[in-house]
Amino acid sequence: MSDLVTQPPNVGFLTVISDGTNYLGGFLVTNFWGRPLEFRLTTAVQPNRVQQILYANTLAEYVCADLIGRTLIEKTGTASQLIVTDNLNVLPVRSRLEVPVVALLNPELTNVSDLGITTHPRVNHARSQSPLLIDPRYPDDVHSVPLLLERLDSALELTEPFTRIRDAIAEARKMGVTSRAA
Repeated sequence: MSDLVTQPPNVGFLTVISDGTNYLGGFLVTNFWGRPLEFRLTTAVQPNRVQQILYANTLAEYVCADLIGRTLIEKTGTASQLIVTDNLNVLPVRSRLEVPVVALLNPELTNVSDLGITTHPRVNHARSQSPLLIDPRYPDDVHSVPLLLERLDSALELTEPFTRIRDAIAEARKMGVTSRAA
């Protein structure tokens, strides 16, 4: 807990986008005021038919949290003290890490009960226009996340880095970077 008070946190922004059959992940680590420290992206992950059958309704979580999320975080050399995602299927990566993970809740979603997230604790904070969801298995994160967020520069809005990540992924796709083997 002393690191929460003494060191400015690095924040990891993790997204996984899907076009229906392929998943592609991007991970941007920034300093406490939003300057990029490290960026990684994955090649496209396309689950085969056997995986679709075996994983059934847990396939998206498996691909997003285990295959893409955990891999990107583990391969990144710059440690993050907080991970922010904009994909609810990434939130379970928290069970594989010792770092708090929050998911931005899209404010346009009016019926969150359809998403199965009614039991997820929410944190509202000035750094985010969207409510932040926390994995209910980690209730201590409800207290540590606001402490970490208070250490961030007041100009850093948590949704903005995801625009940068998506733009960088689009540029990398144009350059053919995401079609090469990792």
